[in-house]
Amino acid sequence: MLLLVGLGNPGPKYAGHRHNFGFLALDEIVRRYGFGPWRGRFAGAAADGEIGGIRILALKPLTMMNMSGRSVGEAVRFHKLDPADVTVLYDELDLVPGKMRVKTGGGHGGHNGIRDIAAQIGPDFRRVRLGIGHPGDKDRVTGYVLHDFTKAERKTADDLIDAVAEAAPLLAGGEDNRFMTRVSQTLNPPPPKPPPRQVEPEPAGNGGAPPAADGDAG
Repeated sequence: MLLLVGLGNPGPKYAGHRHNFGFLALDEIVRRYGFGPWRGRFAGAAADGEIGGIRILALKPLTMMNMSGRSVGEAVRFHKLDPADVTVLYDELDLVPGKMRVKTGGGHGGHNGIRDIAAQIGPDFRRVRLGIGHPGDKDRVTGYVLHDFTKAERKTADDLIDAVAEAAPLLAGGEDNRFMTRVSQTLNPPPPKPPPRQVEPEPAGNGGAPPAADGDAG
């Protein structure tokens, strides 16, 4: 089983915030693949489903962001999962809007949700990092992530969410590189190939006979 976690803050006041990117992406995956209804479990909302033949438990921690590890830890212990069975979708300051990367393990990069999950289950879980860009000043980060996407940013975010959901069978199957490639190609399709060049047929000749000479026939 794969535990697929989306990070965010609960409640309508946070719903459109950049920090809720993980919630938004998980909601679309659950909708697109026809998961069961959300139920209150593991200090969060959980929904059961299947993608590409893989059993999935979708989980949105309903603690505040900096206590996300409590919810994830409860689910991991209940289902006797390893960190490798956990994939977390979340907002990433160090990627520009519209970019996405997958990695396993590593540091938390200042993200409090990731920090708390690592404290509960260790760092060796998979992360799907959804780019939101950086405000340019570390003192502005809190206000930036706890603020709604702009209209243009939301369009970019929605396109990324759709691409991630479409490629989710590759993610569920552990094909991280193919997943990243598919998302990138969906967002940036190659230009159409030009049609093959039409070769003009040679003009009809006179059968190779030499041209008639000028003058009388004699």
